[in-house]
Amino acid sequence: MEKKRKSRVGRVVSDKMDKTVVVTVESITHHPVYKKTIRKVVKHKAHDEKNECKIGDMVKIIETRPLSKEKRWRIAEIITKSEIVEIQPKDII
Repeated sequence: MEKKRKSRVGRVVSDKMDKTVVVTVESITHHPVYKKTIRKVVKHKAHDEKNECKIGDMVKIIETRPLSKEKRWRIAEIITKSEIVEIQPKDII
């Protein structure tokens, strides 16, 4: 019997570590009694072998074996790249 790996879609919020990115995954549920919409945000550390992900990218992560103390996910694909424009100090003046 083969188990299927979990997969999530989230946004990269940090890429400062080497071969590791922090991905936030949002889920929206409704409270069973009060019927209020609840937004839950979970941060996962994911393995990025080639350091391709940047802040703001939408990525798909899949579950994997433990790679370090907190790293249990890896990047499966980059869905969309972020459109961050770098401004040089000379351009401001």
